[in-house]
Amino acid sequence: MGDFNLALVIVAIVVCVIVFLFNVYLLVNYQHPDDVNQAYFPKFVVVLGLSVAAISILMLPADVANRQACRHAIYNGACNLTLPMKDLWLAIYILDAVLVFFVIPFAMFFYEGDQDKSVGKRIKSALLWVVTTAIVCALVLGILYGLVGKVDFTVRHLSSSTSSFPSSWNFNNGQPCIGSGTKQCSAYSASPSSEKTWTMRATFPEYVVALATIVGSVLFAIFGGVGIACLPLGLIFSFIRRPKAVITRSQYIKEATELGKKARELKKAAESLHQEERGGAKGRKFRKNVKSVEKELFQLEEDVKLLEEMYPQGEKAETTWALTVLGYLAKFVLGILGFIVSVAWVAHIIIYLLIDPPLSPFLNEVFIKLDDIWGLLGTAAFAFFCFYLLLAVIAGAMMLGLRLVFITIHPMKWGGTLMNSFLFNVGLILLCSISVIQFCSTAFAYYAQATAAQEIFGHTLESLRGIKYLYKYNVFQIAFVVLAGLTFVYYAAFGWRRKKPSGRFQLST
Repeated sequence: MGDFNLALVIVAIVVCVIVFLFNVYLLVNYQHPDDVNQAYFPKFVVVLGLSVAAISILMLPADVANRQACRHAIYNGACNLTLPMKDLWLAIYILDAVLVFFVIPFAMFFYEGDQDKSVGKRIKSALLWVVTTAIVCALVLGILYGLVGKVDFTVRHLSSSTSSFPSSWNFNNGQPCIGSGTKQCSAYSASPSSEKTWTMRATFPEYVVALATIVGSVLFAIFGGVGIACLPLGLIFSFIRRPKAVITRSQYIKEATELGKKARELKKAAESLHQEERGGAKGRKFRKNVKSVEKELFQLEEDVKLLEEMYPQGEKAETTWALTVLGYLAKFVLGILGFIVSVAWVAHIIIYLLIDPPLSPFLNEVFIKLDDIWGLLGTAAFAFFCFYLLLAVIAGAMMLGLRLVFITIHPMKWGGTLMNSFLFNVGLILLCSISVIQFCSTAFAYYAQATAAQEIFGHTLESLRGIKYLYKYNVFQIAFVVLAGLTFVYYAAFGWRRKKPSGRFQLST
């Protein structure tokens, strides 16, 4: 068993290193040219936050593999040689909370501070905002904890008479217990009056984690429900809307002229807003115009990219066009695979979570059978489904972030993402990652049974006063499935339409 545990530790270290290097690669390629060779602290926070989010999702399959490491142990102490998953989960949760509520806001305030001020004044201003926010949050949490920070467990008092020790054991559905008569256990035949509510106060860390999970679950139900449909369908319809042929030079000149006119108008609007900012204008109307300019700038960049695809230039224009075609083919293949996974996820939620009792363990049985084929095959498939759910949340956030007026526009663009947008999206991912873990541990409870994650996300979270009804009536799961269905209808109605460069400026001044 020691060899298996050593292999698990090595795999965990290798995965952590790969995740860290991949996130550094994303940062380098997504960062805006203005942030090159500067803003090192926000960059460190971005890499750390993305690594914590990815590792926290991958810890759930690691928890399952860690449980299996001592399943066939010869002696009882073999499980003491496995990874201390409960301590690792606690460390990840603490780090996640510190990053979301303190470090990332501080980094955003510091990055967005007045560049004319000294570093010391920017740090002081950022600390003032973070400390003020922390005090307000602490007061709200303290009041809520004092009023409703209790756990209500429903218990049933059971008693039964003794029975002589049987000579043979014969249990089945008709006779689940020892004895004669009703052939039912005391739990089945007990009267409703035997049920009582056992109330105890939850610990403050547990209550904070529960409220953070609720906030993350709301975002997860919205972004995840939209993303589970738009992630694969967006790739498929991107292939359908692809440019079928290269446009003529006259068409290119016409569209480029319109985009150039729009770019000049945007530049004038940006200069006007910059002058207003220097004059001290930072009211609601100013912020609204800034967001409008940001949105129009993002749309302009998308139009330029589409126009370049439709009319490749240079000595290797034919090669560029061939790579564009291959890229759309890859999107189509990945979209088909993603659509299969999304359908499997929605079907599993309906079959296993929304129907009581469950019709079938479904994906739980699939993972178990894959484990029977090869030890870590089911665990790898389990990790893929959990990580896919996080990708769906990210896809949903990026889609809705450009369409809903109450969400700050923080688009992610290859080679053009500022650090404040990076930090905002990393905080969103970290907040949703806890809910993804809780959702996966519930959806795959049969496969992930007896793990440290199930112990943490067990009855305590689902029995908190005022919160338990959200889990009792499957509010988040129902919202997830409904939003997935609505997104599918939206893409079926409008997703096939081909996008064209807009060439229009629509700034609301």
